[in-house]
Amino acid sequence: MPQLRNNDASIGELFGQLTHDVGTLFRQEVRLAKVEMGEKVSTLKGDLASLGAGAAVAGVGALALGAALILGLVALGVAPWLAALLVGGALAVAGYSMLQKGMSDLKRNDLVPTRTVETLKDDVQWVKEQRT
Repeated sequence: MPQLRNNDASIGELFGQLTHDVGTLFRQEVRLAKVEMGEKVSTLKGDLASLGAGAAVAGVGALALGAALILGLVALGVAPWLAALLVGGALAVAGYSMLQKGMSDLKRNDLVPTRTVETLKDDVQWVKEQRT
């Protein structure tokens, strides 16, 4: 619809133009939200993949090191059950620490589409200004 000058347009035409503009604006905001959420989900997928791969590799390494430590302690004269308890406890503490860091990294990802929220606030203000 062509731009209408205020002194040439009726109230109905102005209202029609405003309705059209608000509809277009809404569709553009929905497209922006989809793009922004896609970016955030992509980042989150990468973080989760890194976390999972790191956990798998660390798990295998921890098993091998744990077995070596247990065998080493047994060779030094520590009872096998006590050696396993000591190594298992140390690995549990280390694993807990790693999980906390991973959870902290995930929480830093803000899934709210902040650009869209900000532009929606601006749009609401614009619509209010157009009505007055």
